[in-house]
Amino acid sequence: MPTLFVPEPHLLDSPRGRDWPLPTALGGAARLDEPPRTADAVIVGAGPAGLAVAAALWHHGVRDVVLFDRGTRPCGQFFDRVDTLGQRVLRSPYEHHPGAEGYRDCELLDFARLNWARLTPVERREVRMSQAGHRSVVPIDVFEAYCRQVASTHGVTERTWQANVHAVLPRRNSVTVCAGEHEVSARFVVLCTGEERRQAPGGWWPGLETPQGVRYWDERAPEGVDELIVVGAGLSAAHLIANGLAEGAKVHWVLRETGERYQCADVNSSFFRPEGRNRFDSVSWEDRLGLMRMFRRASVMFEFRPGLQRAEAEGRLVVHRGQQVTGVRTGEVRLADGTAVHGDHVALALGTVPWIGDQLLPEEAVGERNGWPDLDERSLAYCRAPRVFAVGAAAGMVLGPAARNIDGHRVATARVAAAVAHGVQRGEPLPSVKAVAGV
Repeated sequence: MPTLFVPEPHLLDSPRGRDWPLPTALGGAARLDEPPRTADAVIVGAGPAGLAVAAALWHHGVRDVVLFDRGTRPCGQFFDRVDTLGQRVLRSPYEHHPGAEGYRDCELLDFARLNWARLTPVERREVRMSQAGHRSVVPIDVFEAYCRQVASTHGVTERTWQANVHAVLPRRNSVTVCAGEHEVSARFVVLCTGEERRQAPGGWWPGLETPQGVRYWDERAPEGVDELIVVGAGLSAAHLIANGLAEGAKVHWVLRETGERYQCADVNSSFFRPEGRNRFDSVSWEDRLGLMRMFRRASVMFEFRPGLQRAEAEGRLVVHRGQQVTGVRTGEVRLADGTAVHGDHVALALGTVPWIGDQLLPEEAVGERNGWPDLDERSLAYCRAPRVFAVGAAAGMVLGPAARNIDGHRVATARVAAAVAHGVQRGEPLPSVKAVAGV
């Protein structure tokens, strides 16, 4: 009889906010002064994907780069979100980290080993597991320090400006990026805009305003909740449930599926490998859509299972499986079978949707189809705007479900950075901002 290995729950705990020895040249905050008027490349989004692209371009010798991000520091929004959830470890293993493929950089596992004295005994065991080729989990604290290390050593921090990009306008020989009051004319643009939370369906409550006592997973939780309702089936929902239980609340978990899905990674690990991505290269668009529906589904880390099962057996957690939500109001969630679940507070963890560029690019440049952009299969450039590229979840219909995670970022970055570097090295003259604008 086969044995199912279930990792121990204590792997979910890891210290946060440790003091890490980082380069003295490290400047943490994004810049607020005026960016250059021109650049070889502009990266929109300085999260883990943007960091990976910038590091790869640095290795290719492309140093005239501008990054725009809404946050105050590189990867800031990513870490603010995980801290809001109280998340302490990543599902991605040590092998998946921002950076450039094929270069002898200090990698995430190297960084953890260099800081061995700062790791807990559990964290050290996970490093040994990774060295032995087994699955391991990465502490958020280690990952953030490593990202800051990459940002510093590859010149990312000083090239990052805090600004909201509101338009990316492709021209014949350049691309104009409009960010706040600034305009930058670039040879190439890479969109690393990630994913945004999925909004509740329009019929769940009247009007546009979220009812009082209802919040989304990336919003701060109120204090003193005695009975919490969590709607959702993924890792964010699991963190919300675990947080509620830890604070002494009774929790109701509403699942559309008939059962929970536990797995190590956010997508099937076969898609991390070239043969897994080849499943997308060799099938039709319709088949790709089917694979995305099948494998881009919500799931929870195995480490949560013992604690959630124990809480359900003790009655502290009530799981409503196979239930569609028909309405949400203050202190109540109505289900399709006519029943109502009552509580003090409702937390919605409905997943995320990729930013595909339609908020920034002209509609005809995106070439949207079934919610996905029209991208070149080899370079990940927009087919109708070949100087603009996509890295991250938006590349899902080329790279498969793994496009949204850190391993997918590395694969996409390798393609995009090579294409951008080749274009820059050809030395085509870059028009001035006035010429681009038609002045």
